[in-house]
Amino acid sequence: MSADELVHRRVLRAARELVWRCLTEPAELARFWGPRGTTTPLEGIVVELHPGGRFETLMVGGSGSHRMTATFTEVVPPERLAWLEPASGMHTTSTLTDLGDGSTELVIHQRHVPEPMRSPEARAGFLTSLDELEEHLARLISEERP
Repeated sequence: MSADELVHRRVLRAARELVWRCLTEPAELARFWGPRGTTTPLEGIVVELHPGGRFETLMVGGSGSHRMTATFTEVVPPERLAWLEPASGMHTTSTLTDLGDGSTELVIHQRHVPEPMRSPEARAGFLTSLDELEEHLARLISEERP
């Protein structure tokens, strides 16, 4: 792995199809996308779920707003999702592996990560977004149970 790559792994206690839905549907993304302390308004999300389609999010927080604009490079439901952010050249690939026990391993591999996004603070912020995903999945699962 090179210095400008990051890999994040998380085992989520949710079925792979549910994790996929949360990563690809705007209404779900709006509930958890971005580091803790930011919000991502539904009207700021674009998901054209096919290779060549747009993927955009607008994160709003105390320090202003940040728009992520990307193009999907790979869409293989429910196992792999990848996009390229042309402004930075960063390429993100998310791989979802069904662990066979109702859990899903999510591996996020980012290449060509800009230096500011590799700082300990930025990496910690990214991990809080995975915490938010985990909490959102737990809420969805508890809502499905009678």
